[in-house]
Amino acid sequence: MFPGGEAEVEHTGSASVTNRRQADIDNTAQSEVDLAYARAVASDALARGGRDISTPWENPHTGAGGNITPLAATYTEGTFTCRDFLASYVRGEKQSWLEGEGCRSARGRWEVRSLKPLKQG
Repeated sequence: MFPGGEAEVEHTGSASVTNRRQADIDNTAQSEVDLAYARAVASDALARGGRDISTPWENPHTGAGGNITPLAATYTEGTFTCRDFLASYVRGEKQSWLEGEGCRSARGRWEVRSLKPLKQG
């Protein structure tokens, strides 16, 4: 069909840009999945009531993990009993710290209300 039996193909680079964007989306989505594991362990750690006792968490699918460490005593926020905690996040070579707040729901279960990067400084 083509002279010489080969077609010329022009490489524009758009495929690599698309692949990078997809990788960014996958990493972001995966981070949310990792954080879901961390939130579940944080809820359990807060329910146990221990202070300054770290509980490990891990997403077995990505290898990401870290520790959840409840801080200080409980406090009241409106009608909720709440508690702050720190979470380490390690995935591959990347390490970071997160700060969170969990509160006991009306049904008595601890739920993570916030989990965000720790402000340093």
